[in-house]
Amino acid sequence: MVDSLLPLVPPFVPVLLAAVLLPLVGRRAGHVLGILATAVVVPYVWLTPEGQHLPVQLFGFDAVLYNVDPFSTLMGLIFGFIGAVGVLYSWYSEASALQTAFALSYVGTSLGAVFGGDWLSLIFFWELMAVTSTLLVWHHGGRAVRAGYRYALLHGVGGTLLLGAVAWHYVEVGSFLFTATAGGMAGPVAPLLAALGIGVNVGFVGLHAWLPDTYPRPHVAASVFLCVFTTKTGVYGMYRAFPEGNVAIAYMGGIMAVFGATYALFQNDMRRLLSYHIQSQVGYMVAGVGIGTTLAQSGAMAHVFNHILYKGLLFMTAGVVIYRTDRESLKKLGGLGREMPITAVAFTVAALSIAGFPLFNGFVSKGIIISASHYDFPAGPFAVGDFHTLELLLLVGGVGTFLSFIKFGYYAFFHGEYEGSVDDANRGQTVAMVAVAALCVFFGVVDSALFALLPYDVTTEAVVSHEYVTYTVDHVIEGVALAVIGLVGFVLIKKPLSKVGRVPDVDRLYNPAALYGTRAVVVGVTELYAAVDRAAVRLTRSLGAAVRDPRAVVARSADRDDDVSMRADIGTSVALVTLVILSVLVAMFV
Repeated sequence: MVDSLLPLVPPFVPVLLAAVLLPLVGRRAGHVLGILATAVVVPYVWLTPEGQHLPVQLFGFDAVLYNVDPFSTLMGLIFGFIGAVGVLYSWYSEASALQTAFALSYVGTSLGAVFGGDWLSLIFFWELMAVTSTLLVWHHGGRAVRAGYRYALLHGVGGTLLLGAVAWHYVEVGSFLFTATAGGMAGPVAPLLAALGIGVNVGFVGLHAWLPDTYPRPHVAASVFLCVFTTKTGVYGMYRAFPEGNVAIAYMGGIMAVFGATYALFQNDMRRLLSYHIQSQVGYMVAGVGIGTTLAQSGAMAHVFNHILYKGLLFMTAGVVIYRTDRESLKKLGGLGREMPITAVAFTVAALSIAGFPLFNGFVSKGIIISASHYDFPAGPFAVGDFHTLELLLLVGGVGTFLSFIKFGYYAFFHGEYEGSVDDANRGQTVAMVAVAALCVFFGVVDSALFALLPYDVTTEAVVSHEYVTYTVDHVIEGVALAVIGLVGFVLIKKPLSKVGRVPDVDRLYNPAALYGTRAVVVGVTELYAAVDRAAVRLTRSLGAAVRDPRAVVARSADRDDDVSMRADIGTSVALVTLVILSVLVAMFV
């Protein structure tokens, strides 16, 4: 029964149906419907056997609308779970029914992208995902509108590049199906276009500024959804494009890990800090995809799974603080740990998880990727002792993560005393945060439960190059050492760091360049058109006059010649007089 029925209905169908119905049935009933529609995705995906697929015709081409393999299954499980938690959080954070409907449409299109079995299905839902996420940003109004335009523009460029890659790939192999090639994107051009197009979604350095620009702007509940789906769908797309890895992509992942953590350290806006850490943490996933081995790919997908949990939790805790205090800057907070103990504990769990501290889920998945960077990847140009170049980048990114979240926790929850009284998270927010926090701890302690979800068995050398064991003495010492370095580092830089203003990012350059460059092009084109139009009108009038009365035209031409001669004579006289005056002045002063 499961084999014959489940593949017939892709998991995005009930979610998109709930998105359509939610504004029509009332806020309370609509949110309940949204929770059920997303929650049912988890058992639905789990029970669908691997290898099941739904072939269809899309735009006249063979496509697979629902393809089940270990990678898509893992994505579906975590997308369904966090979608349900996000709707619950939205309900209790006073999000409107329409906003949650946009959020559900975003979830549904993301599910469509990760369950598509071909490039045509993926790019179709990829573009819809950009539209639905933009609508989710715009719905909040205010500053979110302008950020949403920039978001839409950049993702439009990225989607166009990926579409070009898909078209080029089709020309090379004659099929959109993933199974048409074993090595991902085919040919010399398609991989480059795909890397750039997907690089927008995952936040390649230089293509990343939409992240900290957009995610702090909308409603706090919208940020919980935004922090999950776009970047992680991008990692999944990167794997499909480069299933055998790519050295340049691996190093880009390492650079992202360091760059994002560094810029996060300079931020005082809570959600902006968290947004930079999306780039940093996605860098680990991109590095795993770039390394390309079974160990690295499993680590990348494990980190996708874990990141969705702890990053969603971090945005929920920041959202509760904003919801209760109406303040977003760490400089305007302090001492909230005593006022909001549930939120403070949830934040601490999420912070230790993202930083990769032992007994929390980030420690497990980061460890797999770092091990792969050591055992499965070349030492590189800047190896130090037994530490390889990419490995060092990932470790430095880990120190930066500890520094950032020590800063966040210190200024928000522990330093100083909050003026006045403030309530903690309400019941629904608490349930959402506690559920996610519990899983962060569970998958950190019971690592075998996480391993069971991965596409490859990382615990046996028959499958991976190096058997991975989470809790070895070396791994634990490494995790604790990073935490100690981060703590000591924060004590040393806390005072000078507090004096640092806003550090400009690349958007400080390309936003004005895009604005004024576009304006110059528009003005140049319109002025050129106007000049051509005026010249054409004058020429038409002259030709018409010549046809009607050729003698008058000749007479006017003669008159103009006389006028020109007269003006020339006058000009010559003026020049001679000016020359005489200058000569007299020179003679007087010399």
